[in-house]
Amino acid sequence: MIVIENAAVATVDPVGTEYREGHVVVDGERIAAVGAGPAPADLTGERVDARGCLVTPGLVNTHHHLYQWASRGRAVGATLFEWLVELYPVWGRLDAEITRAAATAGLARLALTGCTTVADHHYVFPRDGGDPMAALVEAVREIGVRAHLVRGSMDRGSSDGGLPPDHLVEDTDVALARTEEAIDAWHDPAPGARVRVAVGPCSPFSVTERLMTGAAELARRRGVRLHTHLAETLDEQDRCRAEFGLDPVPYADTLGWLGDDVWLAHTVHVSSKEIGRLGETGTGSAHCPTSNGRLGTGIAPVRELLDAGTPVGLGVDGAASNESGGLGGELHQALLQARQRGGPRALAVREALRMATMGGARCLGRQDELGSLEQGKLADLVVWRTDGLAHAGIDDPVAALVLGALPQVGLLLVGGRDVVTDGTLRTADETAIATELRAASARLEGARP
Repeated sequence: MIVIENAAVATVDPVGTEYREGHVVVDGERIAAVGAGPAPADLTGERVDARGCLVTPGLVNTHHHLYQWASRGRAVGATLFEWLVELYPVWGRLDAEITRAAATAGLARLALTGCTTVADHHYVFPRDGGDPMAALVEAVREIGVRAHLVRGSMDRGSSDGGLPPDHLVEDTDVALARTEEAIDAWHDPAPGARVRVAVGPCSPFSVTERLMTGAAELARRRGVRLHTHLAETLDEQDRCRAEFGLDPVPYADTLGWLGDDVWLAHTVHVSSKEIGRLGETGTGSAHCPTSNGRLGTGIAPVRELLDAGTPVGLGVDGAASNESGGLGGELHQALLQARQRGGPRALAVREALRMATMGGARCLGRQDELGSLEQGKLADLVVWRTDGLAHAGIDDPVAALVLGALPQVGLLLVGGRDVVTDGTLRTADETAIATELRAASARLEGARP
C-alpha cells in the first residue's frame, strides 16, 4: 500500500473535486481511497509526504510515433508534405532494433513529463525490418507505462498517387492480415490491460479506400478501436476534394470511419457542420498543438469541439515534428493555442488538465479505468513538485501546472508501480537509453545529406 498525503489533489472526477490538502491511497494496482485532509493513521504501507505538491491523474498521450525519436531535427522549415517526403527515405531504413531503441527513449521522456498511457501509431514497415510491433511491446514493458499500440498501414505508394515511396507500402491484404496478427499477439481486452492494440491506416493520402473500409470492418469484428490522421492540413483538404469530391471528415464518414470507437489525430481544418458530426457520433480528437505549430498546419478548433461533445485528448505526435517529445508541456501549448484562436476564455486551465487526462481516456475507451483519481480506478497518477522557485507565488496549483514551467515529476505511478521518483526514471537507466538511441539514430540516418 502507498499513502500519498499532505498534497493538493485534482481528481478530475465528473464534478471536478479538488482538495487543497488531501490524500490518495493506492492498494496494489488500484486506488483505494481519495479524500480531504490526512489519510487515516492506521493505514500501513509506504507513506509519501507530498507537502507542497499537486497530485493529478496520469497524463494520457492520444497520438504519438515513437520510432521518430531516432530522426529528430530534420526538415525544420517544411510543410507536412515536404517533411514527409524528406523523412520517408530515412524511415525506410528502420528495423526492429532501431524501433526498440527509439521507443524506449521516447517512452522514458514521456514518463518523465507525467505520461502514464501512450497511444503509439506505427505505420512504417520496411521489408526485412523484423517485427517492430514486438519491439514496441518490449520497450513498453521495460519502461513500465501503459500503451495502446496502433498497428498502422499504408498501401498507396507514389506510383498510385500516394505520398510514400512504393517500397514502404504494403499490399492491402497483407496489411490487413498483419494487423489482425498484431491483435492476436498483443491485444489484451481484460480490465487493467497494460497493452492494447488498435487498427490505424495512416491517412487518406497514403491508403486506399479498400484499406480504410477493410480496417474498419476488421476493427469492429475484433472489438478494437480505430485511429487515423485526418484534416491536418489544407494540402490534405485540397487532395481529398480533388480525388473524392469531399472534405476529409465527410470522406471518412462515407467509409464508416466516424463513431465512438474512433479517434482522429489533429482535426485542424473542420467546418462547424463537421464538428457537429464528430460530436454527434462521439468520434474522438487527438489535439497535438506543438506539432501543429512546428509544421504550421493551423490551430484546431478545440473550444468548438468540446462544446459539441467531442472527446478531445492531447497528443505529442511524432518526435520528428515535436522534438521535445514530452506530454506535460502540451497542456500549456493547448491553452495558448486555444486562446490565440478564441480569446482568454476559450480554454480554462482545468479544461486543459481534463483534456490531458479524462479526455484522453475517453478517446482510448478507457474512461472507466483511467483519467481520474477515484476509488477503484487504476493507480496511474502523478505527483508534481510545485514547491520550488519556478512556481513560488502561484496560489492555484492547477494554474501552476498549466501556466507555469513544467514541474518536476516527484512520483509517477502506473498501476501502483513506481516508474519515476524525484525526476529520475526508476525502471531503466537513462544514460544507457541515450547511448543506445544515439547509435540507432546514427545507423538510421546513414550518410546524412
